[in-house]
Amino acid sequence: MGQTIVSTALPTIVGQLGGLDHLTWVVIAYLLSSTVVAPIYGKLGDLFGRKIVLQVAIVIFLIGAVVSAMATDMTFLIAARTVQGLGGGGLMVVAMTVVADIIPPRQRGKVQGLFGAVFGVATVVGPLLGGFIVEHISWQWIFLINLPLGILALVVIAAALRPRAERVKHSIDYTGFVLLSSGLTALVLATSLGGNTFPWFSVEIIGLVAGAIAALAAFIWVESRAEEPVLPLVLFRNNTFAVTSAVGFLVGMAMFGSITFLPMYLQLAKGISPTDSALQLVPMMVGLIGASMLSGFAMTRTGRYRMLPIGATFILIIGLVLLATMQLDTPSWMVALYMFLVGAGIGPVNSVSVTATQNAVDRQMVGAATAGTTLFRQIGGSIGVSVFGAIFSSGLASRLGDIMPAGGGTGSFSAQAVAALPEPVRGMVLEAFASALHPVFFTAAAAAVLAFGLSFLLEERPLANSLRKEPEAEIEAEEHATAAAVGAPIGAAR
Repeated sequence: MGQTIVSTALPTIVGQLGGLDHLTWVVIAYLLSSTVVAPIYGKLGDLFGRKIVLQVAIVIFLIGAVVSAMATDMTFLIAARTVQGLGGGGLMVVAMTVVADIIPPRQRGKVQGLFGAVFGVATVVGPLLGGFIVEHISWQWIFLINLPLGILALVVIAAALRPRAERVKHSIDYTGFVLLSSGLTALVLATSLGGNTFPWFSVEIIGLVAGAIAALAAFIWVESRAEEPVLPLVLFRNNTFAVTSAVGFLVGMAMFGSITFLPMYLQLAKGISPTDSALQLVPMMVGLIGASMLSGFAMTRTGRYRMLPIGATFILIIGLVLLATMQLDTPSWMVALYMFLVGAGIGPVNSVSVTATQNAVDRQMVGAATAGTTLFRQIGGSIGVSVFGAIFSSGLASRLGDIMPAGGGTGSFSAQAVAALPEPVRGMVLEAFASALHPVFFTAAAAAVLAFGLSFLLEERPLANSLRKEPEAEIEAEEHATAAAVGAPIGAAR
């Protein structure tokens, strides 16, 4: 919710603090800092235990929230949001990893399904709550509302979460931390600023991409030699981690792209308010929550998960293709159905990826693996929004042509500007807008098709019923038991 609650409040914040040219940085600052620190929190949790790392993340998040509410100008607010993101990046990652510490893999599915549901609710409720708070209280409270919730979380964690008893040898990979943060920072900045603040092929964006490639290449070299790598390269040789991360990256593109552009369609094509457009996303939230929870319970009941992302990505393809057919006169109930299908296609992927990955890696790498899975989804979302934004902007500009009045290009394309146009011109502009959205959703559907194909590569490992054994050890034990029962050589069961 910390990522999305600010979006509907930004016009009011800018009206009081000024700095319109820095508007996007309020969002980018949080997204950037929370993304780059996710793997670091995962590794620190493996080294020092989840409890202390989660508590530190909450405290940093709350400090950033309080300082954000005290902002007197946009530069101050951007810096405060960066601090808040440094804490927010650890909340989801460490919380999901705690589940792996205390719940057996077989039972973990339904819990991760609930986590996926929470993620979906927060994504939709954030803008709605932000608009309500700004309209009825003041924008400072979109940050201060975190204080009572955060303090309550600290109290519960202190009382209920037991610290890990075993001692771990600490060898912190500082060089890896710096290189990974630098590479991801450059990559997120390039995808966030490209096509918006700077042209895609500008010196600034090319320099950021080159810097990201250089830093990530150096990171791979360092990690191959580090004693305690922040993101162990051995994870990428794990089929489950590699496949679920790739699928999560592609589904993240489709998810954040849909959430970004659907409100635009609803506000302009349907003429509803920003707050009402957030409410119109409820069908997507219902589909996401329901599918996420059902897939979680299915994993718990059967111990199987491979068919879930296959079926989910197929549903996602259908939903996105249907969204790509929307016209100005498409009935609202049909749009709601399309959004429901998109949500139903996203939900199982989020819950399966974490559960399957945690089940497939050694317990000492659960934190790093969980953080890596979250990282790829976040990066996919960032790249998706940027790429889809460029596709939409270029398509809209080409379709508008000479329709808009002089000086009224895409830069003035807003609900207010369109409503002020003469009726014949307004109709043509809205038709151009609806047409410009079609390639956006078709591109998202293409990403979903790739995810669907990759899902078939996922190897299924039965979810363990106990925390006592490592996944490989449990599989080997099952092989011994099966082989003994049928009199076959060990390994034949596999």
